[in-house]
Amino acid sequence: MKEIAKILLDIEAVTLSPKEPYTWASGIKSPIYCDNRLTLSYPEEREVIEEEFSKLIMEKFPQVEYIMATATAGIPHGAIIAHKLNLPMGFVRGSKKDHGKNNRIEGKRIPGAKVVVVEDLFSTGGSSIDVYKALQDEGYDVLGIVSIFTYNLKKAEENFKKENIVHYSLSDFDELAEVAMEKSYIEKEELEKIKKWKENPDDESWLQ
Repeated sequence: MKEIAKILLDIEAVTLSPKEPYTWASGIKSPIYCDNRLTLSYPEEREVIEEEFSKLIMEKFPQVEYIMATATAGIPHGAIIAHKLNLPMGFVRGSKKDHGKNNRIEGKRIPGAKVVVVEDLFSTGGSSIDVYKALQDEGYDVLGIVSIFTYNLKKAEENFKKENIVHYSLSDFDELAEVAMEKSYIEKEELEKIKKWKENPDDESWLQ
């Protein structure tokens, strides 16, 4: 939704820099960068996001029984949403702990519980799918995954489709680009560069 896209741009949780691109951990040069952790520092904007998250989950997954979040960025959002919906909450680590009980999934174990996973961002979808499978392997009924933002990359859609995973985002690249143009965050020429990048992030010809 455009309201969320505007929030992300206004607080600079998502920034656009086609002239001086960012480098992702994967090495990809990108004209867009998302840091949704910033949403936690803005109470009013945070409330809008968590309220919309809660509405989305109840609309798309009314049978939800358990909120699971991805570590670490999804945890605070998952906790707030679980509080709003009066549901149990847990989270999934990137890997098992190397001490104690060696847990990867934290929270009360409820096999068969209908779970919705809260994520902050979809890029290629790889880490979200890994969490989805980890929960399935432990006997949970994973209904789907929700995120604040998605880059709308083809690779992510292909990956989610391959695993037959239902997923939704509060806002996406296309909405954000539209709002960025409306609010003069970027110029038309810059928008074309960003769109070219989105079609094939591995192709750096958009930098020319």
